[in-house]
Amino acid sequence: MGTMIQQQRLDEGGFRGERFRAHGRDLRGNNDILTLTRPEVIAGIHRSYLAAGADIIETNTFNSNAISQADYASVAIVPELNYRAARLARSAADEFAQRTGEPRFVCHALGLRPHARSASAARQEAPA
Repeated sequence: MGTMIQQQRLDEGGFRGERFRAHGRDLRGNNDILTLTRPEVIAGIHRSYLAAGADIIETNTFNSNAISQADYASVAIVPELNYRAARLARSAADEFAQRTGEPRFVCHALGLRPHARSASAARQEAPA
């Protein structure tokens, strides 16, 4: 999901959208917030995976948790991020199933902390 989002080459305003126009933090890199600000981008990625033959797609929620969203001062929207991402993925899977007669499934992506922080922690914890 992340690589396909990067291919969109969104600027900070693309992440922010109208809803978070006055938000006090830079939202660039908060891929999960695109579920709310650019749902058409995320739905398009889901459709691309399904069209390529995926049986299972994942929600855009790897960082939709309080630990990750704290970096963006967006902890309050974590429940909405998870709910809307699940609905968006399920809708894409259902559209595909209705059109083709082939069921598709959705799994919920869940990470404990941002990728960069995880890699950094792993390097620090690795034996010398």
